[in-house]
Amino acid sequence: MLSTRRGDAATAELQSWAQAVAQRVDAAVETEVLFEADSNTFILRLAKDARVLVFRLSAAQVYTDGREPECERTLIRKIKDLWNLI
Repeated sequence: MLSTRRGDAATAELQSWAQAVAQRVDAAVETEVLFEADSNTFILRLAKDARVLVFRLSAAQVYTDGREPECERTLIRKIKDLWNLI
């Protein structure tokens, strides 16, 4: 479980988590986390220089115990995808 808080209240915790993971992989990557209530998903925005990659994590991924490694692998994979954007 990445956060015990729900909705917008969880974005600060997820932002801290995403930034910590990003710093380990590539210190130049900036992260931003938003919550979209309509779809009940968290939107993660990764940016490096002029490159931007946006993806979503579902509420189930964020709130389910034991899915932290899956979320971290997804974030790391997306950071690597960001490197390969033209």
